[in-house]
Amino acid sequence: MSNDPRRRQPRRAVPGRVEVFDVILEEPVGYLGNLSAGGMLMMANRSLPDDALFQFRFHLPDGIGAAQPLEVGAHVLWQDKAGAPGQSWIGLRFLGLSPDATVRLRAWAAQADD
Repeated sequence: MSNDPRRRQPRRAVPGRVEVFDVILEEPVGYLGNLSAGGMLMMANRSLPDDALFQFRFHLPDGIGAAQPLEVGAHVLWQDKAGAPGQSWIGLRFLGLSPDATVRLRAWAAQADD
């Protein structure tokens, strides 16, 4: 978990490869890097338009993720080319999370990494 004092929310690295889907296009966009209740870092399989808004879906690795995937609205804050061709690191801020999604993300991000 990041203890960076500039962060407003606890942030936690996501273990393994948790795939992120674009809800509108119904296609994979990339994989989660880390998460907080306020946003996420994603390793995307392509660049995304700057300042764009998206609706994403992923299975939070919290024991109930397979039964109840999270859908989040997200705003692209920044992006940077990754080491692999065609991939980008993208920082996103969540918008309009449901109360359930907020509770699940806060609880998950507050746990200690194993």
